[in-house]
Amino acid sequence: MKQTNRRKFIKGSLYGAAGTSTFCSLPAKAKVKGANSDVRVAVVGVGGRGGGHVNACLGNKNVRVTGVCDADYKRNEANANRVKGKQGAEPKRYEDYRELCTDKNIDAVMIATPNHLHSLVAILAAQNGKHVYVEKPVSHNIWEGRKLVEASVKYGKKGVIIQHGMQRRSDSGWREVMEWIKDKPLGEMLVSRGFCYKPRKSIGKVQAPKQPPAEINYDLWSGPREMLPVKRERFHYDWHWQRQYGNGDIGNQGPHQMDVARWALGQEKCAPNVLSIGGRFGYDDDGDTANTQIAFFDYKPVPLIFEVRGLPEKGLDWGKGMSNYKGARVGNVIEFEGGYISESKAYDNKGKSIKKFGITNGRGHFENWIFSIQQGKLEHELSAHTGHISSALGHMANISYYIGESASAEKCTNSLNGNKMKEEVFNRFAQHLDNNGIDIKKAQPTLGPLLNFDPDKELFTGDLSDQANKLVKGDYREGFRIPESV
Repeated sequence: MKQTNRRKFIKGSLYGAAGTSTFCSLPAKAKVKGANSDVRVAVVGVGGRGGGHVNACLGNKNVRVTGVCDADYKRNEANANRVKGKQGAEPKRYEDYRELCTDKNIDAVMIATPNHLHSLVAILAAQNGKHVYVEKPVSHNIWEGRKLVEASVKYGKKGVIIQHGMQRRSDSGWREVMEWIKDKPLGEMLVSRGFCYKPRKSIGKVQAPKQPPAEINYDLWSGPREMLPVKRERFHYDWHWQRQYGNGDIGNQGPHQMDVARWALGQEKCAPNVLSIGGRFGYDDDGDTANTQIAFFDYKPVPLIFEVRGLPEKGLDWGKGMSNYKGARVGNVIEFEGGYISESKAYDNKGKSIKKFGITNGRGHFENWIFSIQQGKLEHELSAHTGHISSALGHMANISYYIGESASAEKCTNSLNGNKMKEEVFNRFAQHLDNNGIDIKKAQPTLGPLLNFDPDKELFTGDLSDQANKLVKGDYREGFRIPESV
């Protein structure tokens, strides 16, 4: 496959006269497609999730796949051939997403790259008049998520649609839940909980840094990050558990359930504070994100609590399955005075099912994006703002965790200031570790500080704010920068 000549490309029009900005400053008017017009879609990042996006496009009569893009040329080739077999014509292959974003033969872009490229690609696509579907989390850090929202407002005035990839916002069953609880049929709400109890085995530990696979343009894959030595056995996917690229499971699977938990609260901004406790327990590997984590967000009048468990229920035996909380493993539980909702059902306080909702597992989210493009308008629930806030909560939790220190169980409990609900969560956290043979006295968890947060400025305030705010924004290499003004 012919490789992109990066030096020649940098001299092209994308960078402009100054030769330093990734972003084209020329405004572009997005086309509002008619109901009978094909939407010409390109998919950026065509691995597992991106391959699913290609399938979704191929299964929609209103969509034509005109481009595929990946820093891995084998993935590009495989998906291009698959599209050709279905559509009869091979889509254009792009190695560099920046070239794709300026192609006038593309109407819309779907983004399923590693997390550290999500906002970067989405903003550039919007600047060039492309509609955008960007996977969760929509950002790798809080700052760039806000820049994505700003881009959605600015280019939305020109007809650009930017939709997040959290499918439950298109789920008719969850919409039914949110309408039902407005009349308080179970009394006052007490807490909104999200769970990611999902098996995550060790990713192994390399003895020395590895070379990137030969089929990968590591410069483009790294994007805004420095081209760091590869310190993981499996190049693809396991970047999720390395904080330079991923966000751990609280920022991977977590945004789906974090979003539902926040949706139930009716909160449109980030929480006023966060405290997170966690660790990477059960194995010594190349991951540096938590595989077991709890996070507390003191929304008023009702808090949000999130839990991550990557280890099995007991004995580090994956055959024993995963834990659950009131029936939820990867899902949500909303608790009220008179009962609770766990995923598709409402229960009374004795655990008796009293109502079932029509949960549909997110089907129709992609179709909603295409419909929004055709209609020229987007529901707020599907917007970049919604995606940003729910992603930012995970980033807030990770910041508390990353600047935390090892602490005893007693110190962790004391940090909760006598809050019985929080203490119960921590006690289950500790018991879960004990069930897996992990001595919390030896393998002490990391206790993150309670950090205050200004939801309007989206910055931390008070004690340790200087340290925390250094993690609000990531580092960006020359040629892969998001400007202050999008």
